[in-house]
Amino acid sequence: MRSMSVAERRARLGVRHRLSPGVRTDDVADIARSMVVLHATDPATVFLSIAARSVDAVPAAVERALYDDRTLLRMLAMRRTMFVAPVELVPVLQASTANAMAAKQRATYSRLIERGSDVKDVPALFAEAERAAHEALLARGEATGAQLSTDVPLLRTQVDPAPGKSYSRPTGITTWVLVTLGCEGRIVRGRPNGSWTSSQYRWSPVEAWLPGGIADVPAATARADLVRHWLRAFGPAPVADLKWWTGWTAGDVTKALALLDVTEVDLGGATGVVLSDDLDPVPAPQPWAALLPALDPTPMGWRERGWFLGDHGPRLFDRNGNVGPSVWWDGRIVGGWAQRADGEIVVRVLEDVGADAVAAIDREAARMAAWYGDVRAIPRFRTPLERELTS
Repeated sequence: MRSMSVAERRARLGVRHRLSPGVRTDDVADIARSMVVLHATDPATVFLSIAARSVDAVPAAVERALYDDRTLLRMLAMRRTMFVAPVELVPVLQASTANAMAAKQRATYSRLIERGSDVKDVPALFAEAERAAHEALLARGEATGAQLSTDVPLLRTQVDPAPGKSYSRPTGITTWVLVTLGCEGRIVRGRPNGSWTSSQYRWSPVEAWLPGGIADVPAATARADLVRHWLRAFGPAPVADLKWWTGWTAGDVTKALALLDVTEVDLGGATGVVLSDDLDPVPAPQPWAALLPALDPTPMGWRERGWFLGDHGPRLFDRNGNVGPSVWWDGRIVGGWAQRADGEIVVRVLEDVGADAVAAIDREAARMAAWYGDVRAIPRFRTPLERELTS
């Protein structure tokens, strides 16, 4: 069995994830392709992940890719997480993950309506609300949820989400309907109301991004294609990492792997898989530094992170497994960073990395400060070291 050392995995990470200066690019969509998708639960993550992997790109370049050129699209996918995806991968994400999630969302929201309202035919109401909301959005071109609820009276249907509980408050079904439409691939989140750190999006019909809608792909084919992309970016890795990242069942992961030509490798006591045409060593890049944001797709790409995280997890992750801002040196996490209220980027290195590494990290901190400019962004999920650095 071929062995792949930690050093080899770190070399792949630096090159494949465009973190070494020699492979950085200002092609925003290509950066996203390198990572398969970009985490977008926190809107700032998309921009800061691109900042770390680019040379001279600025926030306006990311906005142009998202909202003008529309080479990227924001959607819920794996693990019901928000991502920004290259548009050519959207059909794969839709068929492999989003369609099943849409069915679950519809079932969940329907149960809430049945339990907390006097609606007699919930499936009929939900279907009609979806149809009317989509038509209203086609007529407007783009709209906020509030605007659509004005246009579509059904969206103002009141539901008590937790009957009998003192904390429960009646709510309309606008968000439930729009989230389900988004999961179904019929509408998309467009430009936000505010800066690049805002999560208050306007909705657009999918036809505005993808004329003709999202192409149909067989689910099994789509799952295999997504696994191939992930292995190219994150392999070699244990199958358990792949199962965690996709959020699929073990059976779905096994079936997807069976459609691909993969090889098992020894990861130093654990067994991993890699695409069979990807066994050649990746030349190690020159030592590199990077400041990655909270929820960056690199540290969130694997479940087993010991080979690059060391013992820094308790300070850099919250209790739910969300990573905070991390400092990297030559393929491993060596500290954390934060933006203070006055805009200063502060760094804490948690181990001795030497003067050259400190100088390179300082240069990356200066790059990140320039990217932020006058914008201030607090990570959505606060972690112990990030809180400490901003106190």
